[in-house]
Amino acid sequence: MKRILVIGAKGMLGRDLLPILQSSQETDPSEGKEVVGWDIDEIDIRQESSTRSKIERLQPDIVIHLAAYTDVDGCEADADGAFRVNAEGTKHVAMGAKACGAKVVYLSTDYVFDGKGKEAYVESDSPHPLNIYGHSKLRGEQYLQERLEDYLIIRTQWLYGRHGKNFVSSILRQAREKSTLTIVNDQTGSPTYTVDLSRAILALIRHKSRGIFHVANRETCTWYAFGRAILKFSGVEGVSLIPISSEELGRRALRPSYSVLSTEKLGRETGMRLRPWSDAVKEYLSSLVVESSESRAG
Repeated sequence: MKRILVIGAKGMLGRDLLPILQSSQETDPSEGKEVVGWDIDEIDIRQESSTRSKIERLQPDIVIHLAAYTDVDGCEADADGAFRVNAEGTKHVAMGAKACGAKVVYLSTDYVFDGKGKEAYVESDSPHPLNIYGHSKLRGEQYLQERLEDYLIIRTQWLYGRHGKNFVSSILRQAREKSTLTIVNDQTGSPTYTVDLSRAILALIRHKSRGIFHVANRETCTWYAFGRAILKFSGVEGVSLIPISSEELGRRALRPSYSVLSTEKLGRETGMRLRPWSDAVKEYLSSLVVESSESRAG
């Protein structure tokens, strides 16, 4: 039986990924997967010795490493903390996995690129991060490449899902509180639904894929266009949106202006093409309505 360990299991992506991995075993018992989820209460990846020993004791076949310091602006103020988690923590996971011959699947980011081009980034493009978060995640990538032969690095972007703070929930909350919202209109990417990303991770594992892959929902938009779509699809009226520049927003960390990821390699490897982001966000918003109705009924 294969044993899969998910580190960061209680995060936004982890909480969607675990049931998808578990249900895949139920629908296809020949896969024989046992799925174990750990979070900060079970493992602190900043601690080298305990991280290595806990992974070695479990003896997983695959470690899916989702744990990260994801507060991009917070990373600028706490570079040491960002590198301890995103870089050194990833090294510790890699060392524990190597000791028991496990594959590591590592979630990385579009922020390893500077976004100065106008074409979608392919996996072989040279990274050049603009901020501490991107630098720390890239160092995590490098640690895997230096220490393991069987690794899978998945770069993704603009994540949203039902189980954590994200741009969609933030826009809906602000729309209830304000009549006017300002949203950045000079950053372009692909909003990615954690459910779709989870299915792609499963597909890459099934295909025994190795190396670097870009995974995101198809088609692109700016944050402003994304926000406008969220309000439209939610039926929210009476809220004005004002486009602003990144400079006007004044965030601590620089963001890439065009960080679109090419997913052609994913398609060639697995035959999978993620749906357009607009279709995915419609489904996500519908799930929120159903969840709210069930909550009121309960």
